[in-house]
Amino acid sequence: MEAMLRFVPEWLSDLVLTLAVATVAVGNATHHSHPRVAVSIALVGSLALLRRRQNLLPVLAIETVLAAVFVAYGVYWLLPGVAVAVGTVAATMPRERSLQLTGLSVGALSVAGLVGPHQPAQRLIPSVILIAVAWFIGDRKQAVDREREERSKRAVLAERARIARELHDVISHNVSVMVVQAAAGHDVFDTHPERARSALSAVEETGRRALAELRKLLDVGEDGDGTAPQPGLALVDELAERVRGAGLEVELTVEGTPRAVPEALDLSAYRIVQEALTNTLKHAHASRAEVRVRYEPDALEVEVSDDGIGPTGSAGDGRGLIGMRERVSLFGGELLAGATAAGGFLVRARMPLESA
Repeated sequence: MEAMLRFVPEWLSDLVLTLAVATVAVGNATHHSHPRVAVSIALVGSLALLRRRQNLLPVLAIETVLAAVFVAYGVYWLLPGVAVAVGTVAATMPRERSLQLTGLSVGALSVAGLVGPHQPAQRLIPSVILIAVAWFIGDRKQAVDREREERSKRAVLAERARIARELHDVISHNVSVMVVQAAAGHDVFDTHPERARSALSAVEETGRRALAELRKLLDVGEDGDGTAPQPGLALVDELAERVRGAGLEVELTVEGTPRAVPEALDLSAYRIVQEALTNTLKHAHASRAEVRVRYEPDALEVEVSDDGIGPTGSAGDGRGLIGMRERVSLFGGELLAGATAAGGFLVRARMPLESA
């Protein structure tokens, strides 16, 4: 119901509410001893509500004064207009300010009722309850709107963080591969020109691929609409081949029956493998790495291990591992990252499929 009401135009809801208040007020005014005057005042009080969003305080004052005059004579049919104005105050103003204005309105009505000669004081209780309920509804609406706005802001920040992680992964991996390939070409530039040219070609290809990924990620491709799919586990073999081209032997093993997994989890699993291989290239001084992808009945597991020198210093707290932990925690999974018994480094991420 709340989701449906958000799509109702504001002017339409204001019109319906004003008509409802006018129906009650004018319907009762026709039975007043002076119907013409009563109906005129009822119409003024009701139609003023249409301007309450633009002139809230004047409208609240008008509704309160008109209602107080009639309350003094034991007439209550203008109170719905006061309730609507109070609800709008509570929905749009800070809580302390809305309580002050509501208190002034209730006070004015109470004084009018107590000094009027036509009613006992206890008849004011339903009026106060009506206005209190209107204030509570308006205050609750403001709280819900504020919470929705905060959720929207958090979603924007989360999306920015995701894009930042994607940019880091794309740039870090591809630049690392290019650096290794360029260094290899430099080493054989004089002695083996053909191998140097091959390395430069690999640098060019990697750079073009990096630019293509960035264009897809940032939705700025000139020839497309930016809706091309992000990489997933189906492209892990291409990732392994690129790393092999940088000089690191990579063995890829897939266990279980490959099947479709949620797109976000598929992308995260790919990025974890990519980041682990990038770290191996940059820091491990390894000659060999193993990549395992396991499809379990209720989980997906990716594992990357190498025969390098293992972590040094605070490598375990690096940005790459932090990003992996964030990705895994997003799906309620577990990440294991640390030295192996043989001295290399192991990254194992296990993510349950039911939470994806």
